[in-house]
Amino acid sequence: MGNLWQKLTSLPLLRSEASNEPYGGTTDANSPDLAAATLSHLEHLTGRPCSRRQIYRIALTHRSLLHDHQGESERPESNQRLEFLGDAVLDLLISEHLFRLYPESDEGHLSSNRAKIVNRKALAAFARELKLGEHLIIGESANLQKIRTSDSALADAFEALVGAIYLDQGLDGAKRFIMNHVITMVDLNRIVEAEFNYKSRLIEFSQSHQLPQPVYTVVAEEGAEHEKTFVIEVSCNDIPLGKGTAPRKKDAEQLAAREAMKRLENENPFHQATES
Repeated sequence: MGNLWQKLTSLPLLRSEASNEPYGGTTDANSPDLAAATLSHLEHLTGRPCSRRQIYRIALTHRSLLHDHQGESERPESNQRLEFLGDAVLDLLISEHLFRLYPESDEGHLSSNRAKIVNRKALAAFARELKLGEHLIIGESANLQKIRTSDSALADAFEALVGAIYLDQGLDGAKRFIMNHVITMVDLNRIVEAEFNYKSRLIEFSQSHQLPQPVYTVVAEEGAEHEKTFVIEVSCNDIPLGKGTAPRKKDAEQLAAREAMKRLENENPFHQATES
């Protein structure tokens, strides 16, 4: 962690142009502080004192505030840079959690599941649950209500807050926050089951391409009666797409659908059939 922090704070991106302190490392006495209610709310969410308050203020500052200070020599800073940092921290910690939780999942499934957890709509939902919209710092000339309920503004604020927590409390603090307010908020089992439900994915594919629903056919039964395995083929529009073999028909169907999805990711057999 020490080496990682040294590397990160040595980057120009994370350093103040006015000093050699890490980005947001000090709060100028003349800088506007966080509102007491906001500070109390953030400390409740993070479970720790917010010692570097200016970072948190920036995390909640919407870019519309900059419009109100155009032409001024010292303009406030919006949360866009912190959003960039928080996005990377969030991806890292969610990736690590999924990597440890599902050791048999390949890279594709891990990436897909991570995307379902940290997409913009999901992040906005997390922000709403944490009532971040009520604490956003918005320009007076902007539509306050529209921004406070905007998916984009809320998702940005959530990522920026993760970045602020990382800078203030380190990776452990960010991990604690994400475990409490992201991991516990999502049904990972449901997400993973949906990802591995190849039959559902194949149905979705057929519907989105205006094709008939897939048909599963037992093409062979192998082995003795007490240890029989089923070979099932799935087809769509009378075109065979894949086969699966398993002791249970449902499992064989899933395997057949998986083979079909892999094939459909690389080719379009329906297009080929039309041409022939």
